[in-house]
Amino acid sequence: MNDAVLYRKEGLVGEITLNRPDNRNAMNPETLGAFQRVIDQVIADRELRCLIITGSGSNFCSGADFHSQILSNEGSPLPHERSFAIYKPFLDILKVEVPVVGALNGHAIGGGLGLALVCDLRIANRDARYGANFVRLGLHSGMSISYFLPRVVGLPKAAELLLTGRIISGAEAAEIGLANHAVAADEVLPRARDLAAEIAACAPAAVRMVKRSLYRHVDWDPKSAGEWEAHCQSRTIEMEDAKEGIAALLEKRAPRFRGV
Repeated sequence: MNDAVLYRKEGLVGEITLNRPDNRNAMNPETLGAFQRVIDQVIADRELRCLIITGSGSNFCSGADFHSQILSNEGSPLPHERSFAIYKPFLDILKVEVPVVGALNGHAIGGGLGLALVCDLRIANRDARYGANFVRLGLHSGMSISYFLPRVVGLPKAAELLLTGRIISGAEAAEIGLANHAVAADEVLPRARDLAAEIAACAPAAVRMVKRSLYRHVDWDPKSAGEWEAHCQSRTIEMEDAKEGIAALLEKRAPRFRGV
């Protein structure tokens, strides 16, 4: 139970759990390394029919762990590659051929929302908070969020959420189509398991092909989008506004941005 990421398989359904509740399941080197090992195992499992991703505690994933300076460009000759490498373990979910259900047990902010968006289906906690607050930190979004979000909720709503960095409730997430369903906290994982079981009961080859067809017809290229976002994010990380935004977050105060 001390592992940063847990994996269990019940029948034909796999279940990944981010397991650092004391750190809000934030993205730090330990969690990302553990997640990469688990997702590689999942990708190689030809018997799997559905995958659930969830978190322990009151957070699904709070995004980057700023205490670990994970987004720092210090000492990196190619900052955009460093930025992209941070998100790669989560983006590798895109290689999973079976449907992926996000059981969003709690808050999903920043890169945590990106993890939710990489899933094919999402069950939200109606009282939890969800959003991409990058601009409030002086940062460009990462993990292909600017690509996923307009395709999930539509361009006008995505623009509103991304340009304001607004955080919304799980109930509102379901209203705008960001989540398939929003339920009470203790119902999130059971609902996700029911949905996964329903998928797993269907013909596996047909399900895999339908998933492939869904994305083939919507100009699906999130990896390229993630690489572009990594470039933009690495540039904003170098700016004073990003230093101020992150400091303000850690000090729990309003940031004072100067546009530099």
